[in-house]
Amino acid sequence: MTGRERMLAALAFREPDRIPHFEEMFELNPEAFRRDFPSEEAIAVATGNERERLLHACVELYAAIVERFGWDAVCLWRPWGGPQQLDCLRMLQAALGDRVLVGGFIACSIHAIDTITDYEAFSVDLYEHPEVLHTQALAMSDAAITMGRAMRDAGADFVNLVSDVAYNSGPFLAPRHFREFVTPYMHRHIPALKAEGLYVIQHSDGNLMPILDDWIAPGMHALHSLDPMAGMDIAEVKRRTYGQVALMGNVQCNLLQDGPLEAIGASARYCLEHASPGGGYIFSTSNTIFPGMPLAHYAYMLDVHRAFCDAREKERV
Repeated sequence: MTGRERMLAALAFREPDRIPHFEEMFELNPEAFRRDFPSEEAIAVATGNERERLLHACVELYAAIVERFGWDAVCLWRPWGGPQQLDCLRMLQAALGDRVLVGGFIACSIHAIDTITDYEAFSVDLYEHPEVLHTQALAMSDAAITMGRAMRDAGADFVNLVSDVAYNSGPFLAPRHFREFVTPYMHRHIPALKAEGLYVIQHSDGNLMPILDDWIAPGMHALHSLDPMAGMDIAEVKRRTYGQVALMGNVQCNLLQDGPLEAIGASARYCLEHASPGGGYIFSTSNTIFPGMPLAHYAYMLDVHRAFCDAREKERV
């Protein structure tokens, strides 16, 4: 199977030839390839042939990541935003779209920890000016739909909605406020994005268990990051959501940062053993491959994935 076929099988709750894998971001390019993406500033001001050269440099690095680490999808994170993001998506789809799923990020689609700049004003509006929050939520939802359509026109197969709505202790809003100010707008833009032919991944860190049913009700295709440091047990999440939403993530990032290898292996195997049966699972960390993480730790996580998939294939034969 191609990576593209593998991803589509998993999202449809079928077991592919091996468990698909990719990461939301990979930021160890200097360590892995002795180069990095061109800067956002350089891309933003470049024109003509220089702009084309910089965007092609991005695509070449994405291709190197996909090839070296066996990714089955790639979500474009550089450049972020603006027409350059859409142009890079077109190039990326042309270069890799026959092999892997290609997508992009949409931020600020709902009220979330990362969208609030004044928590005191937000808290007052919750009780005294709810119409302000509803107006803001509607605008964010509309913007997500508009951006999703533009990404689809640029060749995206999926969009990744990144909105952190929970801390390790639980959601940043009480469930009743979540149901008033967040859920109704997810029910607007997630079906609209799906109607455009896009697959939809919804990201949030933190402990989502108190709002899990509400969080998945809008019908996204996959849920990331399933943070074990916040108490997200992927076995329990799989039990509660199988057939409704695919799962992505849960390999514990602080272990990938600090080790030891035995703990990394135990976290990776727990995810693979409990989340992969019956399809509906994409192997991934509980966040990203971020700067400062030892590249060898990520390589070891992939070794565990490879060994697990090989052993499962032998059992089938």
